[in-house]
Amino acid sequence: MAAAGGPGPTCVLGIDLGTTSVKAALVTGTERGLALAQSCSRETQAHSDSPGEAPQGMEQDVQKIIRALNECLAALPQQQLQQVTHIGISGQMHGVVFWKSDKGCRWSESGAGAAFEPERVSHLVTWQDGRCSPAFLSSLPPPQSHVSLATGFGCATVFWYLKNSPDFLKAYDAAGTIQDYVVAMLCDLKKPLMSDQNAASWGYFNCRNKSWNTDILKKSGFPVHLLPEVGDPGSIAGRTTCAWHGIPKGAKVGIALGDFQCSVYSCLTERTDAVLNISTSAQLTISMPLGFQPPEAPDPSSAVTYFPYFNGDYLAVAASLNGGNVLATFVGMVAQWAQELGLEVEESAIYPRIIQAALAQKHSKLSVHPTIFGERHLPELLASVSSIGASELSLGHITRALCRGLVENLCSMLPVQHLQDMGVRRVLGSGSALAKNEVLRQEVERIFPFPVVYGKDVDAAVGAAMVMFHSK
Repeated sequence: MAAAGGPGPTCVLGIDLGTTSVKAALVTGTERGLALAQSCSRETQAHSDSPGEAPQGMEQDVQKIIRALNECLAALPQQQLQQVTHIGISGQMHGVVFWKSDKGCRWSESGAGAAFEPERVSHLVTWQDGRCSPAFLSSLPPPQSHVSLATGFGCATVFWYLKNSPDFLKAYDAAGTIQDYVVAMLCDLKKPLMSDQNAASWGYFNCRNKSWNTDILKKSGFPVHLLPEVGDPGSIAGRTTCAWHGIPKGAKVGIALGDFQCSVYSCLTERTDAVLNISTSAQLTISMPLGFQPPEAPDPSSAVTYFPYFNGDYLAVAASLNGGNVLATFVGMVAQWAQELGLEVEESAIYPRIIQAALAQKHSKLSVHPTIFGERHLPELLASVSSIGASELSLGHITRALCRGLVENLCSMLPVQHLQDMGVRRVLGSGSALAKNEVLRQEVERIFPFPVVYGKDVDAAVGAAMVMFHSK
């Protein structure tokens, strides 16, 4: 602690704008390192069924996301917010939100400080958006990038509007991820600023020379004026223009980061660690050797993507679209079957029961390939169940096989042998689905030949704060 009368501990606010919730974390520097002082999260309930939405569209209401953010900050201790010197912000990658740069929000007095509310802002088209069909994507110019283009990527979504609803784009002159929007509002940026982490996630960005594929895009009539400027992750985007929720005016705000990179940053300490995260979706990640550069062009059939990390490093990531969302869909199916049989069972009651049933079944010959949401490298690949025997039909058998299938699917994307060749020595297991599901943890330990360590949970909000500590 600081001596009486001396400056208080340096305090950093980390924020993560997630798919389902917003989290804020106050991290302080102590003599023994960084410590989490307070945190708060709020579900956004922002999913929107707007009439103008495209088929397979997935949009979120930005008003609701910012309301959840304001509620989070209002719940944190005022005294500590007043000591915040730096703000680190991460959020869901790939998605895009549009706004009018001089009318992006309105500020009003709120409690101990000021708060902003979105004004001339579109919905957020999220990473889960499915409006860009494989046929539509193949009609677009090939990007000069190591990342394959997929539906839900910001540039692909802009192309979709250009072809299907060009007037929509005319109402806006700025675009970014939801986290870029928040940084732009806090710092009153006339032109949004984006990290290469988020730029790579949009497609049409060359990580080697850190620039958009402007020439390719211009030839196709793409509105390149909407593309943000790009800076290095860990750099400062600007300073707060108001005393936001009591955080002093002039606090430094970092350029917005990818939630995935911040999650990894919060727990990855050794280059010999692999990070396995199973929450809504699932990822298996390893650090690439120092100096690694991604290939010039993507391999569309490859299940591994190289994500820009920090200080020029890259992560190799098997990012599956199938994780806890598959288990949630299964629980929903069981609840629906019960309802069709005239029984009312809450989904929240089903989940612990299927886990208990699966714990009683140590083995199952049943084979579940759980890719109900497809995969980015194989969008047409749907789920299948095989080796169905009469004695394998209990909820316990099916749940056990489903959990095993989720882990096996990840390992088909980034094989265990490859991890061993790269020098991996242990696996850090994290994410809400792993935390809540002992069967899933058992299957992870059965499939990976390394020690699996839990408990050091990934936390993108904490990671975003840690980046700001280390970048000063």
